[in-house]
Amino acid sequence: MQVSDRFHLWKGLSRGVQDIASAHRGCLLAALPSAGESGPARAEENTGNTAEDNRAARHARRLFEAVQALTRTGRSHSSVARELGLDRRTVGKYARARTWQEVMRRPPRKPSTLDPYLDYLQQRWDEGQHSAKILYEELQAKGYLGHYQRVKMAVAPLRRGLPLDEPRERPPSPREAARWITAHPHRRNLRINDRLPRLLDHCPELRRTHDLVRRFAAMLDNHDATPLPGWLNDLADSGLAPLVGLARALREDRHAVAQGITTPYDSGVNEGRITDVKLQKHLMAGRAGVPLLRHRVALIAHLRRRYADRTTVSPR
Repeated sequence: MQVSDRFHLWKGLSRGVQDIASAHRGCLLAALPSAGESGPARAEENTGNTAEDNRAARHARRLFEAVQALTRTGRSHSSVARELGLDRRTVGKYARARTWQEVMRRPPRKPSTLDPYLDYLQQRWDEGQHSAKILYEELQAKGYLGHYQRVKMAVAPLRRGLPLDEPRERPPSPREAARWITAHPHRRNLRINDRLPRLLDHCPELRRTHDLVRRFAAMLDNHDATPLPGWLNDLADSGLAPLVGLARALREDRHAVAQGITTPYDSGVNEGRITDVKLQKHLMAGRAGVPLLRHRVALIAHLRRRYADRTTVSPR
């Protein structure tokens, strides 16, 4: 009986998801919050309180509220950490705090050579000069000795309607976006749960990919290959080249794929043995041939068997 390995099936699907995310790299900016979400409404709500105006403070407050709400129900720190995707020590810190300000990290801001020119940058932007290259040349004439890239990075938040000193987030990489899509919903942290729906709403291709991934994950979780033919048809009709190619490959081996979904067999033991042989070979650093390698593998197998027999004997 031929059985496809579940790990390699999932790995092939994940690689296809990353290829799709790379092909739609322009959509990844949609994962960032829009200017309206962090702009006037928040400013009116917290007038004069600069700590709450920045994104780090909002993140700390959301985590504090989530941890406090879960720990008040009597759940352990380990359980809360698993649900929120946090370290157990982080959960303990938020659980012990009385207010979110106590856990707010305030790293000292490093001085920059651009700091004396920020007011001028804002002034020229308001006057209509939005070219980072021209602004860089103007700053050089005023004595700025820093790099052009720093000016370009400083102008980036202005293009999104944010002030110069607003903390800047970067969009996810294709690899990160693929990891968000393939991760189990219960294992996603608050940050991903906030960004992923925004990304999927903006990009129909990634939405389609996400739905197909979750359907395949359900088959693996339930050990049920009944939906497999329909899923392969939808995969082939998705219009996404990486998934179409994957559907073609899986159809050629669909019986083994079905066995991989429904049976408990996998190639983990064999993979482990192959890795072990490679490790033994590398440990010899190429100074010995096959006879010594065979001897080492046989000796290690013998020692493991003796150890296993010793541990399975019940104490008298």
